[in-house]
Amino acid sequence: MSTETGPAEPGPEGAIGTDPRADDRRLRVCLLSYRSKPHCGGQGIYLRHLSRELAALGHHVEVYSGQPYPELEPGPLLRTLPSLDLYRDEDPFRTPGLREYRDWIDLLEVGTMWTAAFPEPLTFSLRAVRALRARTADFDIVHDNQVLAYGMLGIARLGLPLVTSIHHPISVDRRIELRAARGLSKLAKWRWYSFVRMQGRVARKVGPVMTGSASSKADIIRDFKVPADQVKVIPLGVDTRLFHPRGAERVPGRFVAVASADSPVKGVATLLRAFAKFCTERTGELILVSKLSPGGPTEHLLSDLALGDKVRFVSGISDGELAELIATAEVAVVPSLYEGFSLPAVEHMASGTPLIASRTGALPEVTGDAAMLVSPGDAEELATALRILHDSPAERDRLGAAAHQRVQERFAWPAVARATVGEYRQAIAAAAARPAGVKARAGEVTAPC
Repeated sequence: MSTETGPAEPGPEGAIGTDPRADDRRLRVCLLSYRSKPHCGGQGIYLRHLSRELAALGHHVEVYSGQPYPELEPGPLLRTLPSLDLYRDEDPFRTPGLREYRDWIDLLEVGTMWTAAFPEPLTFSLRAVRALRARTADFDIVHDNQVLAYGMLGIARLGLPLVTSIHHPISVDRRIELRAARGLSKLAKWRWYSFVRMQGRVARKVGPVMTGSASSKADIIRDFKVPADQVKVIPLGVDTRLFHPRGAERVPGRFVAVASADSPVKGVATLLRAFAKFCTERTGELILVSKLSPGGPTEHLLSDLALGDKVRFVSGISDGELAELIATAEVAVVPSLYEGFSLPAVEHMASGTPLIASRTGALPEVTGDAAMLVSPGDAEELATALRILHDSPAERDRLGAAAHQRVQERFAWPAVARATVGEYRQAIAAAAARPAGVKARAGEVTAPC
């Protein structure tokens, strides 16, 4: 990984420049991501793999990110855009010291947090536009990795073509979390998700949108009112260098899930209830690749279910360690109430691990007939599925083989990168053909209200 914070070098010779139709020329790509957690969270994983593959195709790639920063592989460059890092794991919702404030954007960031809203997309977008204002000649295309904030509307004013990735509209998460919240926490959740209204407004104005599944496309069209012809489906990929069958013996009764423990949309509560039912008749171990929040709802549920040492939480592990863990599991589970794509599902499948997944969102589309599907939120049905696969080595072998084959045929990062470059070239050509007055109007920034 390269980290650059000083003056930027010019892009490589032979960049596409003024001839966007020249398919054999290298592009100078700017990738924007307001946070890029390296080992969990789809945005950070997408950024790491896409940037690597774009560079491998010969394109010049620079990543602008706020904290937590990505862990990039050799090829792309990292340009840091530091926030006040108000949600760092070791000190969430912290109050910065006076010497930490640098400008009015920092004041906006803290003030928004103090009013219980989430400021990072907006404040990152303002920092990004400010940083790119001095570098408009250095890039052929800007790719927004689901920032979707008002600052993104300033990109066109800078004369830079823009494409946007929406992995899935956060409006779905908001609906699920508000449905699960009670009392004052419902009001707090409503305020926290107030940035979703901004995302919808921006999504309708930014131009080409890429998403990972037909299910997410339908949700984007429905919730964000983006025209259907503006949304292109490009499935995501999996790093088969890491995630593949290992040939080692799988641990009998070991179930693995990769999911945020205290986010209702990830369905961990359903999985724990199902696993408790499984354990009344059989012996098993559940490993959750997640960080347990002390005093959170998952910790209380674990106590209520008396699962004791049958459930283990693992966090902070490397990609290699995660891949080895998945490859030891008898069964993997994606119990989500919604997924716009689900990279963990594809990683389980690439590892040849038999998969149980919820019949919701993009999961049926991603898994095809290579997983056992259950109703989202139904602990009894999930418990039955756990028992069936635990008791049937033949069915586990069938599903594992089918899953591995499906990944080889459909989900590869080099193909994702090539398809993405195709979208870049179309956006560059469209921007070049647009009259100057239209460019300016497209880039006008609408104040939040």
